[in-house]
Amino acid sequence: MSNFKSNKNRLYLGVAAGVVTACVGGLNATPVRAQDAERRVLPPVSVDAPQQRARPATRTAQPRATPQRAARVTPRQAAEPPAAPVAPPTMGSTRTIGAPAPAYAGGQVAQGGTLGLLGSTSVMNTPFSTVNYTSQLIENQQARTAADTLINDSSVRLSTGPNGFDDTFQIRGFPVSATDIGLNGLYGLVSSSRVPAQIIERIELLKGPGALINGIAPSGSIGGAVNIVTKRATEVPFARITPFFMSAGNYGVQLDSSQRFGANKEWGVRFNGVARNGEATVDGGNWRSGVAALSVDYRSDRLRWTLDAITQNDDTKNFRPQMTIQTGVPFIPAPPDARSNWYPGTVLNQRDHTIASGLEYDITDWLTAYAGLGYRQGENYQTFPDSRVSGYTGGIDQFGNFRLINAYYDSYTQTVSGNAGVRAKFNTGFIGHSVNVAYTGFNQEAGNAYVANSAAQSVPSNIYNPSPLPFVTGARNAPQKSSDTTLTSVAIADTISFLNDTVLLTLGARQQNVKVDSFNTTTGALTSGYDASATTPLAGIVIKPWHNVSLYANYAEGLTRGTIVGAGYANTGAVLAPYKSKQQEAGIKVDWGTITTTAAVFQITRPNSIRNAANELAYDGEQRNRGVELSVYGLLMPGLRGMASATFLKPELTNPSNPLERGNDAAGVPDTTVSAGLDWDTPWVRGLALNGRVIYTSGSYLTSANLPTQRFPDWTRLDIGARYTTTAITGKPVTFRASVENVTGENYWLTTGTFVTVGAPRTYLLSAAFDF
Repeated sequence: MSNFKSNKNRLYLGVAAGVVTACVGGLNATPVRAQDAERRVLPPVSVDAPQQRARPATRTAQPRATPQRAARVTPRQAAEPPAAPVAPPTMGSTRTIGAPAPAYAGGQVAQGGTLGLLGSTSVMNTPFSTVNYTSQLIENQQARTAADTLINDSSVRLSTGPNGFDDTFQIRGFPVSATDIGLNGLYGLVSSSRVPAQIIERIELLKGPGALINGIAPSGSIGGAVNIVTKRATEVPFARITPFFMSAGNYGVQLDSSQRFGANKEWGVRFNGVARNGEATVDGGNWRSGVAALSVDYRSDRLRWTLDAITQNDDTKNFRPQMTIQTGVPFIPAPPDARSNWYPGTVLNQRDHTIASGLEYDITDWLTAYAGLGYRQGENYQTFPDSRVSGYTGGIDQFGNFRLINAYYDSYTQTVSGNAGVRAKFNTGFIGHSVNVAYTGFNQEAGNAYVANSAAQSVPSNIYNPSPLPFVTGARNAPQKSSDTTLTSVAIADTISFLNDTVLLTLGARQQNVKVDSFNTTTGALTSGYDASATTPLAGIVIKPWHNVSLYANYAEGLTRGTIVGAGYANTGAVLAPYKSKQQEAGIKVDWGTITTTAAVFQITRPNSIRNAANELAYDGEQRNRGVELSVYGLLMPGLRGMASATFLKPELTNPSNPLERGNDAAGVPDTTVSAGLDWDTPWVRGLALNGRVIYTSGSYLTSANLPTQRFPDWTRLDIGARYTTTAITGKPVTFRASVENVTGENYWLTTGTFVTVGAPRTYLLSAAFDF
């Protein structure tokens, strides 16, 4: 606990430092703008210009006219400071550090983003399905974490609820862990639980396996990849303070400060600090959180350097629970109240500290060398209640009854992640090339301590009328090393362009090595492990029959490290073998000017994992997800922004060990999902905007047996909001925002099959952003 106190002190110190930074930024902002304005109004040359035009008419014979003119004008030109350089553009260049891709019409998504080995690329030139969400959308929807924004895409669904242990997703029907989210192109550096929205400039979503693009994800996700681009200092200095409130009593403040320094504004400093406390979305709960993120960057003609330091501390009492449902229930139990906690008394403490740096140098105008390196330390301390009848069996029945045990499950991770490579753009005759050669390295040591009561110590409980948590009788031990994972790879990719960039062919391959060792947390002895290599290829093509139309197709493979079986299985601690996944995809993208529409068909296959009769996690046959994705986004008409998408999926088991299940749907995967939202500037009140969002998810099956009585019902969530921006109060922009999520107060299950939780209840959000 002393460690918690010291971390809190560091947090308070960080927030205090941020306040000072904001004040300095605020004081410096006005003079800088005033000076810039003064130079624009009274440039030295413009004062002399009338005299210089008049002299030739009256003094044409004087030989000293030219020397006098040079003597007077030259010093004034030299005295004028050079224009401050702006961040270099990245999209379509060999750079990834600099100005991100411009926002598309409406400002909610960007025109492109970074794609690992493929660099910073326009959406229209990418042979994949990608979406790049902007900070404008994040702020206007009052997102708390990256998950609140990602659900704007119909192919992304949460399988955990807010104020739970973590944010876990399904993308194209396959699970994507919070540990598989990248930070500025590097895995393993964000919190293993959730990414706070306040540090995010862009959320870059790639749908489908990304092993070639980004390397192996630490937890082996193959449904898609998510990369977080952190905030950097902007060209215009500002300081902003935003108090906020969330029902039923969670309140806090965010501080955002940005300033550039140096004769040419080459140094930038951006600070974001967040502190919150109070009951959030669980009755009797408390979410206390502190985030401090400092970003420093430097840019010159050829060199660009960044540094991010992030600390995140979350203390949650009565966090959102999760539970298994017995596979033999005759029907699915009704979800309990979304504000309830069927494990009253749970405690979760999470600590994450990250430092990461990136460097780019333009060797020539067409060749850039780059490198990145980061370190993260994460700790989780929690009560870990579960249901148990005997041995490892348990779960709730159709009436919500279960046998409750309690446990401690504490863990830590220490991660080092890095990359290095060169990017080049050049022509060979009439053929253009965009080449990237890269090395990536990742090492993570993980440890845990699991101390649980026995089945004999269980007590009866019910999710609608829960019993208090029993006392854990075992001693709480410090986490011990449980695994060591090393992922390394070498990759090359070339995007070849023909016919004035109307045909773009991308070819690449990544040679990857996976080394995983598992250790006994009691004795420290090596229990299992493997060291394996594999090559994952990629081929993609974009054809543009017209300048605004892109036809694309791709073949990609993913590589997943073998799963280290966690607590709750009979083979806990075992390491399963690594496996490959494969994707084929084809689609069309049309940019109509202010609106872009896309359509894609895809197929992803991978081994299926199940909990077998011996309660072991094991592979069983293959899961093949075939689907269709449709989307539209942009400025629908002046003042009206929108985005909508729909995904239709067939998550089929192609060769399970049980022949009766062949052709059945995989457990916990919905077949239809829809997300749609509008944001409208009202014409009758200047500065007032209204917004709304609808999220629909169809039902899914409890097990791969696909019994009609074991199908979860579908659900629909409605969100609404408003914001008002004015300068009448302080002379600077002030933006008030109010939102209601889950307006109708729906109770619904979030599921990956037998493992379930409940979605968030009706939630009120209020904030006011003051610039100064």
